[in-house]
Amino acid sequence: MDLQDIGRDYNAAEDLVFGNLKAGRAGKPAYIDDAGQCTYGELADRVNRFGSHLLSLGLRMEDRILLAMHDTIDWPVAFLGAIKAGIVPIAVNTLLTPKDYEYMLSDSRARALLVSPPLWPQFEPFAAKLPLLKHILKPPFAEVIARADPELEPAPTTRDDACFWLYSSGSTGMPKGTVHVHSSMRLSAELYAKGVLGLGEADLCYSAAKLFFAYGLGNSLSFPLAAGATTVLMAERPTPEAVFKRLAGHKPTLFYGVPTLYAAMLASPAFPGKAELGLRQCISAGEALPPQISKSFKEKTGVEILDGIGSTEMLHIFLSNRPGELRYGTTGKAVPGYQLKLVDEQGGPVKPGELGELLIKGPTAANLYWNNRAKSRSTFVGEWTRSGDKYTQDADGFFVYGGRSDDMLKVSGIWVSPAELEAALVSHEAVLEAAVVGHEDEHKLVKPKAFVVLKPGRQATVLELQNYLKSSLAPYKYPRWIEFATELPKTATGKIQRFKLRG
Repeated sequence: MDLQDIGRDYNAAEDLVFGNLKAGRAGKPAYIDDAGQCTYGELADRVNRFGSHLLSLGLRMEDRILLAMHDTIDWPVAFLGAIKAGIVPIAVNTLLTPKDYEYMLSDSRARALLVSPPLWPQFEPFAAKLPLLKHILKPPFAEVIARADPELEPAPTTRDDACFWLYSSGSTGMPKGTVHVHSSMRLSAELYAKGVLGLGEADLCYSAAKLFFAYGLGNSLSFPLAAGATTVLMAERPTPEAVFKRLAGHKPTLFYGVPTLYAAMLASPAFPGKAELGLRQCISAGEALPPQISKSFKEKTGVEILDGIGSTEMLHIFLSNRPGELRYGTTGKAVPGYQLKLVDEQGGPVKPGELGELLIKGPTAANLYWNNRAKSRSTFVGEWTRSGDKYTQDADGFFVYGGRSDDMLKVSGIWVSPAELEAALVSHEAVLEAAVVGHEDEHKLVKPKAFVVLKPGRQATVLELQNYLKSSLAPYKYPRWIEFATELPKTATGKIQRFKLRG
């Protein structure tokens, strides 16, 4: 499927929700959360009513509305109701600070705010000071929906109109409003969810990654809706115990996680037995998945984890291992519908086997970064999007992750990938997690430094780990310093924040 298969006049909510009614799924469960469930027919009704309510408040096409909400059925109702009405929802991380939220509301000029009651204290100190913010709504929305008009014509949007925004994590600066168009959710679902995962209406989906992330938005909204599947939502933080409860209780067929969560799950004594699970496929993204985690998970469950990489800018996974074509320690091959290339620092092609920056060409790229023309022009270069990720490609076409462009270390004049060292450390039986950064020695030369979290009840010394790495890596690569920690700083998606360790 490509862009031309989607007509010019197109509304993403009308397609993803109401297409299921046309397919005869009105009575099928669409979402299950901690409070209950709703069918596709009930979802369509709530989406219409919520969109009608927003219009009744005076919001109009292309106005923006910020969503800071926990994962309940109200989340897709609000997101899709806004889209059907032509209003642009902005999904934001629920773990941020008041300063972050004030910036996002001011930067986006949102006229309305949807905020879960437990999150309201993060907004209360400044909400009244924002002159453009006119409406504040808090779920649950049952009373609002009951009074609203159940009839709502889809806004006259096109496939290229702004549909929704996602703010980047802002780990290296102020967060960037990434603007996506109406066609992108359907295209990512067709190319990756259906094309790679074989997602169908018989599947039950569960994602530890939340809806406000690009990864979670596909996993729990656009993918299952495009296929007519059912989705389990969880409002609480994805601890291993909380995840196990849903895996055993609902028996989802598809589970989406991140490497740090998979590692924590494997280290937990509460891991369910094979007979308690209904999984057919697991997916990992966010960071490179160490081979040892993949192998251990397969031994424990009989299920493979497909490692892939996506981005906020590309909306979801564009490079992935796939069923029947999986190679441990790699990120797989290009998802059909996307083109990839590796370039050097001057933008030229790298030689086979050499490290280069990954560029992506595909139909789900964002339009731009809001209010950031310079960054837009440097990231979205013609039809290509710069990922900032370093990769090599092996002789069989598999891509091997080499770290972020700004995380790479040059040791003795040679590039060293922190990801390679981290994967080697995690393969040690006592290591749960590891992060590697550059650190200056007495000569102001950069060498690798590792921060290591040990598994509960396990022990290891610095010398033991250094000797372990020397046995499998080139001598110049081993970490000159190893510091043990109880935990590593991470973003809400589970990505290790190496910049905090460099300080």
